[in-house]
Amino acid sequence: MGSTAHRRALVSLAYPVYCELLAGVAAGIINMVWVARLGGDSVAAVAVATNVENVLLGVVLMAGSGTTVLLARAGGAGDPGGVRAAVRGGWALWALLTPVVAVGGFLCREPLARLVLGGDAGAALPLATGYFSIALPGIAVFFATHVVDGILKGTGDTRTPMRLALLANGLILVLDPLLILGCGLGVRGAAIATVLGRTVALGRGLVVLRRGAMLRTAGPSPRSLSADLRRTVRTGLPMSADFVVRMGGALALVGIVARIGVAEVAAYGIATKAMYGATMAFYSVRQAAAIHTARLLGAGRDEWRAVARAALRVSGAVGGVALLVLLAVAPWIMAGFGARGEVAAAGALYLRCLGPYLVLLACFIAVGGVFEGSGGSPLLARITGCGVVFQLALAHGLSGLGLPGICLAMALAAAAQCAALAWLCRRTPRPQQVVDGSVLRAG
Repeated sequence: MGSTAHRRALVSLAYPVYCELLAGVAAGIINMVWVARLGGDSVAAVAVATNVENVLLGVVLMAGSGTTVLLARAGGAGDPGGVRAAVRGGWALWALLTPVVAVGGFLCREPLARLVLGGDAGAALPLATGYFSIALPGIAVFFATHVVDGILKGTGDTRTPMRLALLANGLILVLDPLLILGCGLGVRGAAIATVLGRTVALGRGLVVLRRGAMLRTAGPSPRSLSADLRRTVRTGLPMSADFVVRMGGALALVGIVARIGVAEVAAYGIATKAMYGATMAFYSVRQAAAIHTARLLGAGRDEWRAVARAALRVSGAVGGVALLVLLAVAPWIMAGFGARGEVAAAGALYLRCLGPYLVLLACFIAVGGVFEGSGGSPLLARITGCGVVFQLALAHGLSGLGLPGICLAMALAAAAQCAALAWLCRRTPRPQQVVDGSVLRAG
């Protein structure tokens, strides 16, 4: 397969993932738009609940991402037993995680609300507790949806998860005003709308799975259920850790920015949301690269370098476009989010300084997908962890330069991560060997 064919395969897999990821962001925005009419306490309650869900997303990535890679590898190898094993492992992990999070979270909903709100929560506390009383049991649906998405993506179908995400968000768009305002349920209405929308989408996804040709022809798993579960955990845990470390680093960076000034914190928060359009594109290429690499390896085709180059070109081009857009329209982006005065000026400066970081981040994230698909995600997670620590140390030292210093720290840390990844690629000429459905490191 030539480089052009690899690029086309990546784009074909990536653009539905991009729409799916944006739809997920849109769901949070839809809730916030309607809840904002209820006042600041309601907004705070839903905002912190959404942050908790983002953390829990890192947990379920073990099941979703692990299943995707293992299933893609088995499908590429034409291994019906491996297909069954990947699906069983994903659902077994879901069954293990869901009771702990859903039941435990429900029982601890008030202490959790106090923890995330901090200090004197006031009127926001009962609102957040009420939201959690519905959203945390509903996490079973959220987790199951990610397993279904992981299975579909493992078969090479990234369009159906996109359609399911659009279906869920379309229902949320209709149900939010009806339940929040029409039925007077307030923030509980927002939680109910979200769970109902996801439940309908999950039901549709399960119907699609039952009709899938690959799963209908899957043979019996050659291993025990516990062995299938362990393989999914081993494959998905590094990807989950990578996500959680990045989320933690982003939260820690907010504390460093807070030392600069209130306007800078507000500008940083708005600019981070504005970057979603670019960063979601990087992660969609990453998922596409992981799926494509895993399928090729399963088929016995060691083309990871060619896939890495294709991913680098696609994501690098997206990063370059993002750089140019931010340089040209940064003030208008801040104005679109309602920023004024000092906040708008600080945010525009930050966005214009952010371009080099975005290009480097695009390259690292995209090539990282090749390592995920080839079994190298533990090494990738280590690079990410070291990079986050390095970034925070640099940001602390350069914060005296204001937001441009923060951007410089982010860019230098991203450059270091890219250099580490490039060194790893040069050092490992043949990093994969497929043995009994598992990927091993070649010396």
